[in-house]
Amino acid sequence: MSDEVRIHPVVDEGMPPASDDFAGGALVCHCAEHQVVVAVHEQCMHNHVCGCTRCWKPAGALFSMVAVVPRESVSVLAHEEKLEIADEQAAIQRHACRECGVHLFGRIEDTAHPFHGLDFIHPELSRETGWAPPTFAAYVSSIIESGADPQNMANVRARLEELGLEPYDCLSPSLMDAIAIHRAKANGVLGGERAA
Repeated sequence: MSDEVRIHPVVDEGMPPASDDFAGGALVCHCAEHQVVVAVHEQCMHNHVCGCTRCWKPAGALFSMVAVVPRESVSVLAHEEKLEIADEQAAIQRHACRECGVHLFGRIEDTAHPFHGLDFIHPELSRETGWAPPTFAAYVSSIIESGADPQNMANVRARLEELGLEPYDCLSPSLMDAIAIHRAKANGVLGGERAA
């Protein structure tokens, strides 16, 4: 049964390995013309599939595919005027094309946030090959909130494991550690300045 579960079009077809000398590429929205184009000037990090209800997912996908890059490596090349923030109250300000709805990048403006300085991208929006493939699955249970059958969750988790994507109902352990380290430093527990 798990082999019948479709996770994400790129993941289901088998994503090629990262290229050692990969230097980034362009992310392109789904509009037929006047496409928003965003340049990413380096390889992505922490690529994963995400089950949350906020990330953009291609049609029919249970999960989004999202990675991070340093904020300074992202720049808009074309049709910036079509970008709007999908939810201004969210911690991650997802910049989406207002015509096709595709999220081109997400940015955190809160300087106290553990991931400030990193932008969130969807590598499958690029025509270039060589991006680092996903290595884990985050917020797996959240696909239920998007309408996935709760009775099929064991098959979903089994399929993720078959694909080599360890399923978590949060972020990966290394990213959860990064959040905890940031908070510990901010609170003066771990060699940092206590937050005011």
